[in-house]
Amino acid sequence: MTDDNFQRTEDSFRNLSAVRGAPGFGFDAPFDRTGTGSSKWARAGAPGAIPMGLADMDLPGPPAVAEALERRARHRAYGYTVCDPVGRALVADWYRTRHGATVDPDWVLLLPCGPRTALRVLLEAVRPQAPVLFPTPEWGGFAQLCRAAGLPYRELPLHPPHPPHPGPGPGGYRLPSDPLPRPVGAVLLSNPHNPSGTVWPADAVRDLAARAAESGALLISDEVHGDLTHPGRAHPVAVNTADPAHRHRVVTLNSVGKTFNCSGIPSSFALVPDPGLRTRFTEALAGYGLWEGGLLEQTVQQAALREGGPWLDALLAHLATARTRLTDRLGPAVRSTPRASYLLWLDAAALGLPPADARRALLERCGLEASDGADFGPGGQGSLRLNYALPGPVLATVLERLERL
Repeated sequence: MTDDNFQRTEDSFRNLSAVRGAPGFGFDAPFDRTGTGSSKWARAGAPGAIPMGLADMDLPGPPAVAEALERRARHRAYGYTVCDPVGRALVADWYRTRHGATVDPDWVLLLPCGPRTALRVLLEAVRPQAPVLFPTPEWGGFAQLCRAAGLPYRELPLHPPHPPHPGPGPGGYRLPSDPLPRPVGAVLLSNPHNPSGTVWPADAVRDLAARAAESGALLISDEVHGDLTHPGRAHPVAVNTADPAHRHRVVTLNSVGKTFNCSGIPSSFALVPDPGLRTRFTEALAGYGLWEGGLLEQTVQQAALREGGPWLDALLAHLATARTRLTDRLGPAVRSTPRASYLLWLDAAALGLPPADARRALLERCGLEASDGADFGPGGQGSLRLNYALPGPVLATVLERLERL
């Protein structure tokens, strides 16, 4: 692919006026990421390509977070910090107001690391003696973390969407309802689903938590996309959705990173109802030099949870509009219409792309970089994942380029 293939180059997307002063929060205005070291743009792989693979938004984050960081930076002491217990109450209040979920502040651990690291350390704290189970297609990090921890794992095929290509219709993958293979040490779940954006029904999450508990296993629900549930949908928070009798065997992991576009500042929080597991988890974290709190992490978390609600509401409306525009255009290639986050899961063959080499073909034909479905396990073969958290002008260009298929 040469520059002549695409009249607009990467620089024409990046060297644009800043969003400051734009109407609303700037989601429909050009947004410049030049000089930020964006890994998403670095992996685009070709001149003029629009990166749509990495789950990272090309949209301006909440003003409240930027302002909080600026205020804290003006105090020129950046030493060790203690954990502010106010943060636990903020997390509990967030779940109550955003999701109608009851979360005891005592369950909350405020972590100075990203969700991936938190999950890795949690697995060490649990030390499952039997295989770890998770559905497929699924975020590839689950398999990677199990391999790094030396834990055996088994992938359970999700029930495919019905009808197979729902386009703008309901569709959606379904969680396996069969008895869990035994023995089982832990069950991992991305909730909502990554890569398809499916919002799992509350009764399905409750049932999975019950089957995990009955097998003596822990259900670990990765809910980093949970706050990005689109308008009209409810996110079932696992620790709240599970039957109280099984709650001690459920952990929810979350972060403001995906929600508020600040994943470059590692932070997360865990909801751990079982006090013994909380102790083991914090001890395992300390073994890696990680303690609750953290200077930048707490600054970002508290600003986002206190003041980020209006920004998030505007973002969700923007994402729902972008989803509709893309699913209307791509029709039967959409394996499952997303109801959360900003990820679109596509059938490569229905796009007219070679399933075995679809990522390269899409890049060459349209200048659009995607995630290869093979990265999401055996159930992802022949699929592509696109990130549509883009400014309005870039989304319009994406739609134009898709006409080349």
